[in-house]
Amino acid sequence: MNYRMISSTVGKLLMIEALFMALPLFISFYYDEGLSAALVYAAVMALLLIIGAVLSFFKPEHKRIFAKEGFVIVALSWILVALFGALPFYFSRAIPSFTDAFFETVSGLTTTGASILTDIEALPKSLLFWRSFTHWIGGMGVVVFVLALLPQKDTRSMHIMRAEVPGPIVGKLLSKTTATARILYLLYTAITLLETFILYIGKVPLFDSITLAFSTAGTGGFAIKNISVAAYDSLYVEIVLSLFMIIFGINFNLFYLILVRQVKRVLKSEELWVYLSIIAVSTVTIALNILPAVNSFGAALRDAGFTVSSIISTTGFVTADFNTWPTFSKCIIVALMLVGSMAGSTGGGLKIARIVILFKSGFREIRRAIHPGTVKCIKLDGAVVDKETVSTVNSYFTIYMVIVAVSTILVSFNNLDFTSTVSSVITCINNVGPGLNAVGPTSNFSSLTDFSKIVLTIDMLIGRLEIFPMVILFSPAAWKKNS
Repeated sequence: MNYRMISSTVGKLLMIEALFMALPLFISFYYDEGLSAALVYAAVMALLLIIGAVLSFFKPEHKRIFAKEGFVIVALSWILVALFGALPFYFSRAIPSFTDAFFETVSGLTTTGASILTDIEALPKSLLFWRSFTHWIGGMGVVVFVLALLPQKDTRSMHIMRAEVPGPIVGKLLSKTTATARILYLLYTAITLLETFILYIGKVPLFDSITLAFSTAGTGGFAIKNISVAAYDSLYVEIVLSLFMIIFGINFNLFYLILVRQVKRVLKSEELWVYLSIIAVSTVTIALNILPAVNSFGAALRDAGFTVSSIISTTGFVTADFNTWPTFSKCIIVALMLVGSMAGSTGGGLKIARIVILFKSGFREIRRAIHPGTVKCIKLDGAVVDKETVSTVNSYFTIYMVIVAVSTILVSFNNLDFTSTVSSVITCINNVGPGLNAVGPTSNFSSLTDFSKIVLTIDMLIGRLEIFPMVILFSPAAWKKNS
């Protein structure tokens, strides 16, 4: 285990978080929130810079990063960034409980959007900004940002990127990992700015436009209004957000292919067509199902389209209380929570690519049972998926289901109803945000015990980092010097 390399990378990341903290500090001055607010951010920045400098002081003898170092760096970084990111909420007493502050921050960074706040609009503008900005930071990945910003001479830094970027298959856009990370962040930033501009010209206030864009880009769903996007009561806003939620749920590699004029490869993406088909079918079926309860098919389509885009992209914005919808529609919503968006996007869930591979793997086994001598390869986008990837996907799904089951049992001690208990776990581990019943779109997670919040906080981290980094971080074998 390359301890010095781990320490150095984490230290640099904490110093970068200190720079991020300068933005809400500026917002606190701009909106004249007083000296006490500024001192909170200044204190956290100083703490981050000091600890980051200490961790970075001991230079690594070599910069080789193997898979286990990559997993440990990513998992450790996310936990520490969340711990320090919670301090502005806690020090300002906006969230008096550190457990709640940590839950809210992890929810932001993992782009989950589950909240314990009962009055969001009571927060000062600087904290509202920081809360939404955590979505943007976590959307593309906090450690990928380090790769984009700092030169990494060793090509094995790909192990870091593989540990943080969601999906069963992670590849480079260019030969160098650093160049790939920079391209991803440039695309991410450009689309975020575009969304901000489109919202602003639609007469959405600039501060609202920026925070909405942050939350959409990270597919997180933190809004600055108590009733989320419903507060704007604007078809324009809903259409813009729906489109960008879908866009941010698409694999960013496809956007790069469009830039380099390889549109044919984009159109051949099997995962993309499955993703868009699920959105279309789910929207129409839910609209038809809720039609008797609304005034017109147009209104039903509006509510269904926005909700489907929000849930499958795992953003979690709300315009309609889907808790009141028929059971059929709620079942589709839970299914969308599980499926999630495309691999290589900022969205959560199991990922479309894994679902496709799981289905094809299952059908292959059925064929083998009928015709034992048949040799059938699994293909995705016309290319053969290697056995190792198929095996990893199957293992991932098995571990995922075990974690969901164990978490549900642990949260059940909270004595919520069964639907609330199960949906709270599913929505957190898939980084969606709202669940059903007690944790539904018009409710929040404030009523849960600290124990349940800790379990769900761990689930959010497990879901965003896709299980293995968190498991390896707490595995004693990974920390052995010669392991």
